[in-house]
Amino acid sequence: MMQFTSSYFRQVLLALCVAFALSSCVISRENVIVLERQGSFTAGGTVISTPGTFDSIADGAFSPADQSTAGQTLHGDHAFVFYQIPVDARPLPLVFWHGYGQSMKTWQTTPDGREGFQNIFLRQRYPVYLLDQPRRGQAGRSTEPTTISAATNDQLWFGIFRLGVGSELYPGVQFSPEPAALDQFYRQMTPDTGPLNIELNTKAVSALFDTIGPGILVTHSHSGGMGWLTALKNDNIMAIASYEPGSGFVFPEGEVPEPIPYVRGALRASAVSLEEFRRLTEIPIVIYYGDNIPNQPVENPGQDQWRASLTMAKAWRDVVNRRGGDVTLVHLPEVGLTGNTHFPMSDLNNLAVAELLSNWLKEKGLD
Repeated sequence: MMQFTSSYFRQVLLALCVAFALSSCVISRENVIVLERQGSFTAGGTVISTPGTFDSIADGAFSPADQSTAGQTLHGDHAFVFYQIPVDARPLPLVFWHGYGQSMKTWQTTPDGREGFQNIFLRQRYPVYLLDQPRRGQAGRSTEPTTISAATNDQLWFGIFRLGVGSELYPGVQFSPEPAALDQFYRQMTPDTGPLNIELNTKAVSALFDTIGPGILVTHSHSGGMGWLTALKNDNIMAIASYEPGSGFVFPEGEVPEPIPYVRGALRASAVSLEEFRRLTEIPIVIYYGDNIPNQPVENPGQDQWRASLTMAKAWRDVVNRRGGDVTLVHLPEVGLTGNTHFPMSDLNNLAVAELLSNWLKEKGLD
């Protein structure tokens, strides 16, 4: 009779484990994202210094409350950039810029745990660059101080992002009703660590494009207006896709429209020279707005401010296109996508939203 030793059984068990692991890899390989490289860097920024001489003995510890800053520097006001380059990458990367109160998280995993635009477009072989603008998120070191509030304002964000009213979701909204998803949404809000400085932000993102070369800028909300200004600075921006730009529309001098009033405010545009403005006519631009935006003034400020933004965006599109530009404005309900919030890239139907962008990139020869 054949005798089986404990060593033999260990070898059999090991072989079975290896075989199982390999078979699992084969089964799931179609879901794997294969990267050529990934990493992070900073772009732009400033350096300030304090006069004097640094004493590494007397001032070389963090503990003293009265520690001197004499002779020391502070590197801050840069953008923080995380990038991933897939194997067999397309030539033009997508650079994703978040909105107000947000960070690069808005492009990553959705509040309900699905893949965001980061992975969706990696799977389509686009290099992706995700940034935290100066004085936000991982780019938090500011050269100017500020006070960070601990105000209880979750429900304000709930309304501004058009999830619903108060704590009630809009009927048919493309946001998960699961409490855990709402919890994740609230926890992605990100404060500024210094005063908001639009010029500083646009310089940093322009420096990013100086570093990586030609690419496509994808903005959201507050970064929409800063995106136009960055394109005026940098010819490496080959196109812009903007999700619900909320402010910062620039018009040629003499063609700035009247402010558009909304509940508790008014949306104002600004002027640039016609020579500067022409730059915006040289690149294709697409703008997307979601659902639950009224056509007429309403009392709900979470809706009414986006009515003003959509109205201004239409006027801006018309001015750019009259001067030979190529701006497409897509109101998602009009193309069959209903229920979208202020951040369609994180909605339940974000795959369909991404497909619209993919098709536009292909149509414009940017793929």
